[in-house]
Amino acid sequence: MPDGESKKSEATIAWQSRDFRFYSAARLLGVMGGEAQAVGVAWQVYQLTHSALMLGYTGLALFLPGIFFVLLAGHTADRYDRRTIVLMCYSGQAIATGLLLWISLHNTHNVWLIYAILFVIGTGRCFSGPAMSALVPTLVPKEHFVNAVTWGATIFQIANASGPMIGGFLFTVTLSGALAVWNGAPLVYTFTLTLLLCYIVIFLFIKPRGSAEKKGFTIQTMLAGLKYVAGTRLLLGSISLDLFAVLLGGAVSLLPIFAADVLHSGSRGLGVLRAMPSLGALSVSLTLLAFPLKRRAGRTMLVCVGIFGAATVVFGLSKLFWLSCVALVLTGASDMISVVVRSSILQLATPPEMRGRVSSVNWLFLGASNEFGEYESGLTAHWWGAVRAVVIGGVASMTITGLWSVFFPALREADRLTPESLIAVEQQFSGAEQVD
Repeated sequence: MPDGESKKSEATIAWQSRDFRFYSAARLLGVMGGEAQAVGVAWQVYQLTHSALMLGYTGLALFLPGIFFVLLAGHTADRYDRRTIVLMCYSGQAIATGLLLWISLHNTHNVWLIYAILFVIGTGRCFSGPAMSALVPTLVPKEHFVNAVTWGATIFQIANASGPMIGGFLFTVTLSGALAVWNGAPLVYTFTLTLLLCYIVIFLFIKPRGSAEKKGFTIQTMLAGLKYVAGTRLLLGSISLDLFAVLLGGAVSLLPIFAADVLHSGSRGLGVLRAMPSLGALSVSLTLLAFPLKRRAGRTMLVCVGIFGAATVVFGLSKLFWLSCVALVLTGASDMISVVVRSSILQLATPPEMRGRVSSVNWLFLGASNEFGEYESGLTAHWWGAVRAVVIGGVASMTITGLWSVFFPALREADRLTPESLIAVEQQFSGAEQVD
């Protein structure tokens, strides 16, 4: 076989799995609908309140379920059928989206009702996230896993790029006559609800290999994932780096303010801005499919998180729409490499029977960096203003990267993304026994 054909086959090898194809199609639709809905909710809340703090509460409402249910969600993912968990959670999220549609059609201005519905959506994500993450290794052979992670990240970024643009566009579509009541948020929520229902139908066709662990519910088994992460320096370093870097440096939740008050680009401009990080991430993920990371994965991750912080500073200082778009593209491109490295470490350095519980810990950290980061951004913008909040956050993100390169040498020295290589570097720097 010619080298070109061999590389092409290697780049698409995860698609040989029927279940991975169904999983990817469902995830594309689910994330696209969720991102379109996020634009609709953010723009609706900001138009109702004109408050950075109230905008930040949308992220807090999505994050709080993770605080309450993270350990239970991980234990559930390891004890019960993961496909069933995902289907139940997405059915609940579809109902919640239907409620958002209902209150928008009735012109309800009670923003606290929106937060309550977002809490329900966040609860669904809290339980479905660990289950989905732990499900992926059962869909493809072990040797195809990194390729599946890269494709999964690529699909996520395609949806992340297209979802906000579609949401921003639908928010500005003008219907007339009897259909005028659907203008704005109702049209966005209808789009999201349709995709969520399609997600549920497609997910029914997935038949993962293996079965969940049947251990009884005890405090010890529920805490096992947390203990495993705390005792594994490689995992703790990679997850916590993402937590603090994105928590401090994230600017996505403040994009409605920048679109309306700094760049004066309106809701369509908001959709474009929301899509830019995903476009950057998509370009990098496609590159990684053709040229996967072979060596120095840990150092590459640290460098890219530093670039993420620097690009965030540029975005915060920019008054030009095109420059803001470029800066956001760079944040997404640099974060993409971090996602692939972190996701690979998470699954390859974790025993199969503990993937749900470890993934739930990771899900909490991701929620803290994303949803709680939105609240943190809204709060700091309320104190200092949006521009200062973003700039200070970007500087703090770069500082965290430098500190983590010193505090977590195992992460810095992580080389190949294989179970053998990751276990060896963990043993080299910690020598600690793994949690059973």
